[in-house]
Amino acid sequence: MAGQQPWQWDEQTWRGHVARVRAGRSLHPASWPGGARVAVALSFDCDHETITLRTGDTAPGRLAQGEYGSRVGAPRVLRLLERFGIPASFFIPGVSALLYPEEVRDYVAAGHEIAMHGWIHESNRLLDPADERELALRAADTLENLSGTRPVGIRTPAWDFSDHTLAITRELGLLYDSSLMADDEPYELLADGEPTGVVEIPVEWIRDDVPYMLLEHDGMLRACPPPREVAGIWRDEFDAALEEGGLFQLTMHPHIIGHRSRMAVLRELLEHIDAQQGVWYATHAQVAEYVLQQGS
Repeated sequence: MAGQQPWQWDEQTWRGHVARVRAGRSLHPASWPGGARVAVALSFDCDHETITLRTGDTAPGRLAQGEYGSRVGAPRVLRLLERFGIPASFFIPGVSALLYPEEVRDYVAAGHEIAMHGWIHESNRLLDPADERELALRAADTLENLSGTRPVGIRTPAWDFSDHTLAITRELGLLYDSSLMADDEPYELLADGEPTGVVEIPVEWIRDDVPYMLLEHDGMLRACPPPREVAGIWRDEFDAALEEGGLFQLTMHPHIIGHRSRMAVLRELLEHIDAQQGVWYATHAQVAEYVLQQGS
């Protein structure tokens, strides 16, 4: 209720908040395509300069950090994926796509997926519903115009999922979201208890390069673990997914993972994965399509 503190809410109120967007049926399939033992879905959030621009910060030094993502990081990522023959999903804010249309076309030419990631890496919970909807439509149109294909998936900027995000996702007719954390395996999203048909490809900060490798956060410098310590965490996550017959999903950013010492980590991780038998490499869209088909 308006004006009340959370401890003053009645049961109907707090239950309503919890139920607004919820995990529904598990979509963990009995098997992966071709009898694979594990699915591997790599993703890259091409934030580039939008991380700085979204706050109104136009300092050239900060913008240069984002520029590195497209100028250096993205080409390195593409070369490594080509070396291993792995498809990936690239979540791109509309502004990033307009700044670097050739980058978008390079991803498409290499057979990768282009998916939504907001307009300027905005915080959805700070927007009114009309603005969130308009920016989502604008972003979808921009990616379609540049890539030639309408995106079928979304990852909200900073995984900032508002009370209205799911309704906008459904209005856009998207197949999947990849912003929430209720499981290790894909699941169907519920809206106020009702199945939506939208697949969730869950993320987790454990499987993201930002917490480990971002040297500057909100203007505060902080120490980062050595990159190869991060590789150990991600390798353990993959090994457990392999043992459970599940999904290994990883979120990275070209302006972060794209540095030399970090690319060594990703290369060694992919060497470890590639040495295993029964690995299915897939885009997020391919995972969502498969699990939805298996679960129907």
